[in-house]
Amino acid sequence: MNILKWTVIPAVIGLALVSQGCLATKKNVQQQIQPVQTQVNQVQKQAAENKQAIGDLDRQVASVDEKAVEAGKRAQEAAEAAQRASEAAAHANDTANQAGQRADAAKASADQVNAKLDNLDSYQLQNTQKVYFALGKSNLTKDEEAKLDQTIQSLAGYKFYAIEVEGFTDHSGGKDYNLALSQRRADAVLRYLTLHDVPLRKIHVVGVGSEDPKAVNKTRADRKENRRVDLRVYSLDLAAKN
Repeated sequence: MNILKWTVIPAVIGLALVSQGCLATKKNVQQQIQPVQTQVNQVQKQAAENKQAIGDLDRQVASVDEKAVEAGKRAQEAAEAAQRASEAAAHANDTANQAGQRADAAKASADQVNAKLDNLDSYQLQNTQKVYFALGKSNLTKDEEAKLDQTIQSLAGYKFYAIEVEGFTDHSGGKDYNLALSQRRADAVLRYLTLHDVPLRKIHVVGVGSEDPKAVNKTRADRKENRRVDLRVYSLDLAAKN
């Protein structure tokens, strides 16, 4: 019994010592593992934060790319608008130049007209011809055409000239009728002159009717005298101009 007691007791004490040693070792391991675990947790947390930051950065980059693309589109649109504005400005400049040219041409024409007006007082009466018509008629007879032929031949002696053609009637008809008849007679003379190479721009025509205050219609001879067209030729007196 005593032998067994002394045998068991040391064994129990040994087991106890071993158990205490194991407990001490586990505690030491846990103490060593704890900082490592903490670091691992921090690393994992940092990795998660980094992952989130990378995701945010990717989204920011994507947003910047979208903005860059949008800015590129706006820049392209601005360039196209600038091109259109440049073309419009060039067109406006061409239009302005054309308008300026037309204005210059108009001024030149006005100057020519003013020069002609200034010269009107320098035109002198050179020839007068009376062309007669039958009662109520506006057609030219051979004898009256011969008078016009003489006038046309005389124009060769003038470089600058103007012709007045003024039609008249007697008092045989009404006022409106006589006015229209006098115009037809003046137009008949105008037509004959232009058909014989007299420039239309040099001829000025008017139908007076029976309203000539100098006309006398008491006798048959008076009324015959009033059934006529007066043709007057004026030429520029260059000496008077100077």
